[in-house]
Amino acid sequence: MGSERQKRLTALGARLRALRAEAGLTGAVLAGRAGVGQPTVSKVENGRMVPSADVLDRLSRALELDAPTRTEVYELLAAVEAAPTSGQGAPQPSGLDDMVRGARLIRSFQCVVLPAMLQTAEYARHVFESGPKPTPEDVGRAVAARVERQSVVYERERESVFVLTEGVLRTWPGTPSLMLAQLDRLLAVESLSTVRLGVIPWRRPVPLVPRHGFTLCDRRAVVIEEFRDERVSVEPDAVTFYEEHFERFEDAAVFGQEARALLLQVMEEFRGLAAITTP
Repeated sequence: MGSERQKRLTALGARLRALRAEAGLTGAVLAGRAGVGQPTVSKVENGRMVPSADVLDRLSRALELDAPTRTEVYELLAAVEAAPTSGQGAPQPSGLDDMVRGARLIRSFQCVVLPAMLQTAEYARHVFESGPKPTPEDVGRAVAARVERQSVVYERERESVFVLTEGVLRTWPGTPSLMLAQLDRLLAVESLSTVRLGVIPWRRPVPLVPRHGFTLCDRRAVVIEEFRDERVSVEPDAVTFYEEHFERFEDAAVFGQEARALLLQVMEEFRGLAAITTP
């Protein structure tokens, strides 16, 4: 693990250990209250394990942290995940992936890139390759981790709502064939009872001009996806702000048969592009 990443991980662990001490809890008691193993608490506190967002949320609730302190520890985790693991600045599985893993209600709005949970492996590879100085090995690991986390969309106890602008479907990396496979995946996911997939067509004006994508995880956190990195906020005001924005984008989108018809239309256009570009 890179020295900068380890330094940030150590800082996170030390802060959690101090909060546990302030609460007058032993590691075993905290583990029991959080529903995690005692070795997990020990490894996190000693900077030997990067906690998932779900584990951090469990620990925060068990410690009964107030909103500012919860924000602080989530920001420490985000700093760990943003740090490179080597001098190469290698791409890592995103904080978004881990946040989604621990959520029961996922609501994601995207205006440029497809939602992480809906990306094919090939699409995700292009996403991670666009990071700073990626290596093939690091990209491969990041893609594998992302694909593994996508299993959440199939779990019956979870609900996912994705809203995209039509521009997302037409902003494509790689080849038309890549996008045909990607759109086919969107059609398959749209048919799931656990998923609602909406698209804001170009023929409709957006209710407000989007500047970036974001994902709401339950009603407790929002992952704000900016150009360089992702920022997690658990501030109630921030979550409410993005919930209100999501509702406006959701109201502007088409779902069901209209969304499927639009996906099929875009697929047909990519088939035409594929025919032109194929030798």
